[in-house]
Amino acid sequence: MGRYVIRRLLQMIPVFIGATLLIFLMVNVMGDPVAGLCGDRQCDPATAARLRTDLGLDKPVWQQYATYMGNVFTGDFGTAFNGQKVTELMGTAFPVTIRLTVVAIVFEIVIGISLGVLTGLRRGRPVDTTVLLLTLVVISVPTFVTGLLLQLLLGVEWGVIKPAVSTEATFDELIVPGLVLASVSLAYVTRLTRTSIAENRRADYVRTAIAKGLPRRRVIIRHLLRNSLIPVVTFIGTDIGGLMGGAIVTERIFNIHGVGFQLYQGILRQNTQTVVGFVTILVLVFLVANLLVDLLYAVLDPRIRYV
Repeated sequence: MGRYVIRRLLQMIPVFIGATLLIFLMVNVMGDPVAGLCGDRQCDPATAARLRTDLGLDKPVWQQYATYMGNVFTGDFGTAFNGQKVTELMGTAFPVTIRLTVVAIVFEIVIGISLGVLTGLRRGRPVDTTVLLLTLVVISVPTFVTGLLLQLLLGVEWGVIKPAVSTEATFDELIVPGLVLASVSLAYVTRLTRTSIAENRRADYVRTAIAKGLPRRRVIIRHLLRNSLIPVVTFIGTDIGGLMGGAIVTERIFNIHGVGFQLYQGILRQNTQTVVGFVTILVLVFLVANLLVDLLYAVLDPRIRYV
C-alpha cells in the first residue's frame, strides 16, 4: 500500500504541472489583464507599459509560468487587482464552498444511495419507474432553473428560507443551495446505484449468502451494497472537485461569496492571478480526492490489493 501511495503521488506531479500550465495559458489567452485592471477607461500607453512590467507580463509566457509556480511553492499566489492577497481571498472563499460542498455530498450519499438501493431491489416496479422518471427530469433541467425556482418559491413566495445567504453562510442557510448544487449529481448517483445493485443482486455470492440463511438486511448491507458502491464511490470522489469548481451558478443565485463567486469576479475582471490561483487549488483537491477514492477500493472490496 505504501509503495502504491508513493507511486501515485509521483504520478500526480506531471498531472498537476500539465493542468496548471493549461489553465495558465488559457487565462492568458482569455484577455488582457492590464485592460481588466484599467477598467472601462483605457490606460495611457505609459501606464499600461509600467503595469505590464510590474506584473511581469512583458516576459515570455513560459517564464511567467515558471515564476508563478516558483511563487506557488512558497505559498505566494499573487495579488488581486484590488491589492488583496489571493491567499486572503482563498481564506474567506474556500471555507464557504467547502461547507456548501459537504452539504451537497451528504445529499448525494443519503438520498442518492438510498433511492438507488430502493429502486435496485424493486427493479421494474412502480417505485422504480417513478424514481427513474424523476431523476431524468432533474438531469434534464438546468441547475440555474432549479435554483431560481426554489429561490422564488421557498424564499420569495413562501418565506421558508432567505432568498440570499448571509456572509456567514452557516450550514442551515446552505441546505437549499446545497440541494440545488447536488441535484444533477444526486440523480446520477441514484441511477448508478440502482444499476449496480440490480446487476450484483444476481451474483453468485449473493445467492450463496441467501442460501446460507443470512438475514436479508445483512445480505444487502454486508454483501450486496458493499460491492455495489465501488462505481458510486468513484463518481462521488471525482464529483468533489466538480462541485467546488462548478458552484459558480449556485453561488451567484444565492449570493454566496465562495470559490465560484471569486472565480466569476476574476473572469469578469480578467484577474489572472485570482483565477489561476483558485483553479490551482481546485486541481489539487481533484487529485487528492481521486487518490482517496482509489484507496477506498481496498476497503470496500477486500479482493483488491495494491502493491
